[in-house]
Amino acid sequence: MAGASRSVSTIMGSMELSAVVTTGIYCRADCVARPHPRNVERFPSTSAAETAGFRPCLRCRPELAPAATGRAGLVPLEQAMVLISEGFLDDADEDDLAARVGYSSRHLRRLFESEVGASPSAIARSRRAHFARRLLDETDLTITEIAFASGFSSIRQMNRVMRDIFRFSPTELRRRRRRGDVVSLDGGVALRVPYNGAHDLEAMFRFLAVRAMPGVEEVVDGVYRRTIDSCGHSGVIEVSDAGDGAHLLVRAHLGTYATLIDDVARIRHLFALDHDPAEAVAHLRSAELIAAAVANNAGVRMPGAWDRFETGLRIIVGQHVSVASATAAVGRMVTRLSERSVTDERGSLARVFPTAEVVAAGDLSGLGMTGADAVRGFAEAVASGELDLTEMGELDAICARLESLKGVGPWTAQLMAMRLHHHPSAFPSSDVGLRAGAVALGHHDRPTVAQLEALATNWMPWRAHAATHLWHAAANPPLAGSLTQTQTLTEKDC
Repeated sequence: MAGASRSVSTIMGSMELSAVVTTGIYCRADCVARPHPRNVERFPSTSAAETAGFRPCLRCRPELAPAATGRAGLVPLEQAMVLISEGFLDDADEDDLAARVGYSSRHLRRLFESEVGASPSAIARSRRAHFARRLLDETDLTITEIAFASGFSSIRQMNRVMRDIFRFSPTELRRRRRRGDVVSLDGGVALRVPYNGAHDLEAMFRFLAVRAMPGVEEVVDGVYRRTIDSCGHSGVIEVSDAGDGAHLLVRAHLGTYATLIDDVARIRHLFALDHDPAEAVAHLRSAELIAAAVANNAGVRMPGAWDRFETGLRIIVGQHVSVASATAAVGRMVTRLSERSVTDERGSLARVFPTAEVVAAGDLSGLGMTGADAVRGFAEAVASGELDLTEMGELDAICARLESLKGVGPWTAQLMAMRLHHHPSAFPSSDVGLRAGAVALGHHDRPTVAQLEALATNWMPWRAHAATHLWHAAANPPLAGSLTQTQTLTEKDC
């Protein structure tokens, strides 16, 4: 489906799993175990294998494999998977989920069983259990803290689910952890968050550093730091490169760990961890104009959003001004409207980003904010539920919903589709940075918007990935026809 931005495999993992009927264990394809083929069953996801009664292999740890980029053919299913990954079923049931995506609960469950091999509840249960397993392995949090940090309603519930899935109690699983599994850092709880494929994290950190909102975010010495709200408690999350080419290192300084599983989901979205660019790279390696750039920067990924409302507002403010001006204006808004402060002894973080409800009702005058009416309209639409920022669909439908808001034009809608939805086909063709990037990569002159759109048809369905490379080239034009690994994202976008 051309308009899809994420697949079921993005949430659950795209690799096929092998389950051995004689042992009751499921493994990755590359596990050293070699069972007889007649004893092996195949499953499309960890939840499907677990629903069939198999437990994950303790040797190859298939439940730790990060998801890979894919494309969906069923938009309501895709949206339901995104909602589950963000913790929707922690506080709601399958009927609520079905109503949210516009299906009957019976039909949605049938769709999950046929396409994923497990019910929505089973997927949510698997999500909680595997996150708890990671905390057991990588932290020294107590069993009680882990139960609530993983979304369980009680220790008894966690014990039951962990025994069902892993065949061991949480205490037994902790005893089995390897010594190297424990992340040792001073302060906060720390864990590793995995990703697949090449990832140019330096470029990602540079992108976030330029756009960091004063008092809310900062990038210092290669560490992305931001304030968050966790069940009414203000806290700080820190993200850095683990240095092994496969994980981010996350340190959470929180008053409560009840939302930690959801915080990790936000990190995955912001850093595009579920979007291995391999498929896009393979498609674009022979593409007109950008082939060399893609080949030399295979790990480039477009950042997503920690919070969709926050990022959408930031993009709207930046429609007609520079990145620096937009960043400063949003910082002033946060200082005025934020209802939560943070005590940060390590840096300059001070405030938690205000909610849509607070922005909708707040005073936006005198902030030097271009498009304040559009900001208020956007906040009101999100606060009232008129605009659902988790809603998926065709690119044209997504952009039409956004452009129906006062003050939101095509450039803004396309960029929102790129960052809020990770839509692979989004392409803000009027962006001056994209046009400058085309010149830097060898286009004979600066293309018009129409010319750039025509050129981009050759990059479908990965126009968003191509756009990221154009921005890189605009910021760091290649010398003598060659491209370097040090290219950075341009400041011409938001």
